[in-house]
This record gives sequence, structure tokens and C-alpha cells, in this order.
Amino acid sequence: MSAKTPGPLASPCVNICQMDERSGLCQGCQRSIEEIAAWSAASSAQKRAILEAVAQRRAALAQTAAH
Repeated sequence: MSAKTPGPLASPCVNICQMDERSGLCQGCQRSIEEIAAWSAASSAQKRAILEAVAQRRAALAQTAAH
């Protein structure tokens, strides 16, 4: 059996590209403009860190919406 090489990490972009003035985050993908700009040149580790931050932001938004 050969070890699988993971493919490239997919961008969290959902084609709703509108920056929220208060948070400074895209309303669609929950990334900052800096994270969006850096995505294409980011290493896999950097992309994983961005994806983790996005997951945390989405979870916080879900908590806020639930209350």
C-alpha cells in the first residue's frame, strides 16, 4: 500500500464576496482581506490555520444567531 498524498486544500470561498465593515471579514467565507489575498501563495500549514480560524468564526456566528 502506498501512502496517499493529500491534495491541495480547497478555498473556503462560497462566492458571496462582500466585506463586513464592522468585522473586517468577508460575509461569505469569513476570511479577512489579508487571508484572502495570501491564500494562493500560502503553504498547506498556513491554509490549515486559516481554515481553522474560519471554522471558529463560523461557530461563533452560529452561537450568536442561536441566541
